[in-house]
Formats: sequence, C-alpha cells, structure tokens
Amino acid sequence: MRQLHLPTFRESFEELAHRAVQETLSYEQYLLELAQRECQVREANRTERLLRQSRLPLEKDLASFQLGRLPTKVARQVRTLLEGSFVDHCENLLVFGKSGSGKTHLLSAIAQELVRSGRKVYFSTCSLLVQDLLLAKRDLKLSRLLKRLSRFEALIIDDIGYVQQSREEMEVLFTLLAERYERGSVLLTSNLPFSKWEQIFKDPMTTAAAIDRLVHHSVILELNIPSYRLEAAKRAKEGEPTTT
Repeated sequence: MRQLHLPTFRESFEELAHRAVQETLSYEQYLLELAQRECQVREANRTERLLRQSRLPLEKDLASFQLGRLPTKVARQVRTLLEGSFVDHCENLLVFGKSGSGKTHLLSAIAQELVRSGRKVYFSTCSLLVQDLLLAKRDLKLSRLLKRLSRFEALIIDDIGYVQQSREEMEVLFTLLAERYERGSVLLTSNLPFSKWEQIFKDPMTTAAAIDRLVHHSVILELNIPSYRLEAAKRAKEGEPTTT
C-alpha cells in the first residue's frame, strides 16, 4: 500500500474489514468502500492544496455573501457562474461597482466554488500583480512568470481601478491580458467604468485594445447596490449585530 501510495487504504482496511465481517459484506462491497474512502480523502486534500495555492481570501466565501442583496438579474447570473462552464470556455468575468459593494467578496466566493470543482485559480490585487510582473521583466523572467500564470484556469485581478499605472506598469499589465486572451479566464473587479479606463492604460489605443480583449468573451456584472461597509457601520452605530 505504501508503494502504491494508498495511505487511506492502509489506515482504513482493518476497521472496514471488521465491519464487513459484522455486516456480511461481499469482497466487492468491501473493496468499493475502501476505494471510495481513498478517493474522498484525495479529493479533499487536492481541494485544500488548490485553495492554498489560489491565495484567495477564504473568509469571503459563498456562505457569508448575501445573494439576496443583488439585483434579480445579477443573482441569476451568479448562480449560473457557480457552475463554472464560463471558465471551461475561457470566458472572462468582469465585476463593476462602487467601493464596498461586495465585488471582491463575490469573486472570491465564485472562485472558491471553482476550486472545489477541481479548477485551478489564482488571486491577486492588481497592484501586487503588476509589481510581480515588473520584477520579472527586470530580471528577464517575464515569459516564465506568464507561463506559470497560464497554468491557472482562472486569474483574478482585484481592484484594477485603484491602480494608477505608469506607462511601464501599463505595458506589463497589457502584456498579461493579451497573453491570456482566449487561453484562460480573467476575473476582475473595478470601481471604474470602461469610459474611465484611460486613467489606467494612459493611451487611448491601448485602452481600447485591452477592453476589446476582455469584453470579447465575457460576462459583465454591475453591482449597483449600497456599500456593505457603510451599512455595517450604520448598524454598529445603532447597536445592531453586523453581517457581511
């Protein structure tokens, strides 16, 4: 069992054999239950590993997100997105809304469900991702980093609107988006509508090219809802319990 890398078989075979005798299970039933237990443990371990690699804020999960606060159309779209087929088709997910509207929480919740269905996901704020790209470019390792990121089926770029990039920062971000075009899903949040994205990419042509690549195969969610944080602060001030 050690040579075959079957740790759950090794841990469980005696216990299950004893029960199989008591319940007069057949050899086939006994073997099936052992194999099922091995598969369950492997799946749980794989999910735990993928969640750790994803760098997702795990506290922002589906259970703590109030779907009922979303507009009906958006809530319906979210339920479809949780199935994950948009990632299989390399489609993008673009979430817009004001600060505190729950953009990051929603993407994190969707991404955690993607991981639990076996998909590889990577989360980063836009500012940190851009710095990683710049360092890789400086060290002549940009292609290596882009290749590593390409192994993730879904790349989450959080808070793209808050970053006021220099031209060099804009160039590496655009390179990343161009590299993933029709090859992998990009999930991003922004507090800026497309009409103001020239603040990010500085140049009208680059801005148009970036938007074109993101929108071509995409689902767009607009969270036109009040700020979670403002509501929580108001409840706290009034002495009411707060919920996310």
